[in-house]
Amino acid sequence: MKLPLFIALRYLKSRKKGISFGTLISISGVAVGVMALIVVISVVSGFHEDLQRKILGTQAHAVVLSYSGGISNYKELINFLSTKQDIQACSPFVMGQVLISSGKRAHGVYLRGIIPEYDMKTTEVFKHIKYKYQHYTELPWIIIGKELANILGVLPGDTVTAISPMGTIGPLGIIPKVKKFIVTGIFEIGMFEYDMNLVITDLKIAQDFFEYGDKVTGIQLKLKDVYKANIVSDSLNQELKGDFYVKNWMQMNRNLFSALKLEKFAMFIILALIVLVASFNIISMLMVNVTEKQRDIAILKSMGATDNLIKLIFMYQGLIIGFIGVLVGLTTGLILCEIIKSYDIVKLPADVYYLSKLPVKVKVFDVLLICATALFISLVSTIYPAHRASKINPVEILRYE
Repeated sequence: MKLPLFIALRYLKSRKKGISFGTLISISGVAVGVMALIVVISVVSGFHEDLQRKILGTQAHAVVLSYSGGISNYKELINFLSTKQDIQACSPFVMGQVLISSGKRAHGVYLRGIIPEYDMKTTEVFKHIKYKYQHYTELPWIIIGKELANILGVLPGDTVTAISPMGTIGPLGIIPKVKKFIVTGIFEIGMFEYDMNLVITDLKIAQDFFEYGDKVTGIQLKLKDVYKANIVSDSLNQELKGDFYVKNWMQMNRNLFSALKLEKFAMFIILALIVLVASFNIISMLMVNVTEKQRDIAILKSMGATDNLIKLIFMYQGLIIGFIGVLVGLTTGLILCEIIKSYDIVKLPADVYYLSKLPVKVKVFDVLLICATALFISLVSTIYPAHRASKINPVEILRYE
């Protein structure tokens, strides 16, 4: 095994004792392909993870809802859910759509009524509050997102008006319900959809405003293992049955995460074509090498070298090129990922991409898959040139020597 490897290393050099230009081009092609794959797949993985983290920071891992539109015996239900081993915390909430206005500016949002001490155990919204107003006031409190605050032009301590279209019926038709709130905090999750369209207030205030009485819209659940959400929700659906049903974060965001997975797979296939194109450089370089080394091959065969030994020489050449290319691409790709991650080189419009900066998450499995794919393509590209070299007839080549 040492002899074909030794000869393969010699063949990678030019006559001037340096690495040949063809070898450098082939290595560069593989390196660029591997580098591009690592950077792009890491960015897609980072986007997926960052989006998931922000969604789970605002939404609960699972939600218990009622087909009738409200849960009246929610305290008993919370006591029952708290006994479950997979559930870490529970929190009741009321949700409805309202119009929030300040002066002549207005925007439609979701108003969520919560009990703060319970909600802090199930979501992370209160961890993202950037600006607070702590003075006592008789008006009910409300917390809004930073983007909404910018649109309305309000700061902590200012008042806003919530208008619900589901009001009382008067002589002239439906009279909308109107209630004033004081902004006691502004949160910034970093996800435009939530920073713009979510406001939070006290559970009792929301119940009165939406005329829920003692009912709640649902119960938020925080699970001990977020990736067991499907199993836990299926189990709860079997136990609760009747008027209740459970939806988990995977179901509520299925379209978004399915699109991200499909995009990641598509990007892998498209960028793998770069490595595939680089393999044609390896094929052409090896074919030229076979033509130039016909006399050497003929001499080796006349000395007793088998067809398999000749094949190994050229297969080793391709593997060495692939290995060096993968090593260079891996190193440069990881360095580039670290630069993007550390220095926030690329900025994103938050209203389009949900994120304000380019996220990067390097996964070991993805890197190993990329490297293995590049090495496999490099190996496959050596099969035809190696086979061609092994079929050279030494008699024909050495006849006129």
